[in-house]
Amino acid sequence: MVKNITIFTTNTCGYCQMVKKYLTAKGMGYDEVNLDQHPHRRAEAQNISGAMTVPITVVTKTDDTKEVIVGYNLSKLVPAVN
Repeated sequence: MVKNITIFTTNTCGYCQMVKKYLTAKGMGYDEVNLDQHPHRRAEAQNISGAMTVPITVVTKTDDTKEVIVGYNLSKLVPAVN
């Protein structure tokens, strides 16, 4: 069961928009951290994912385990949020 979803994005990221659109279509809420508006959180995003690209989607389950999906990767995102 999903407790929280956080997406790290930038203003010019098309894949970020696709992840947000997918989650919205599924009726799932999420918190967005726009790294253009909050550049001080870039290191946090990189530490979580090991990547310097966006989107980085962090799905926190009710047992507080986290699944990190880098990019627009439905093969990982769909099972993570279901």
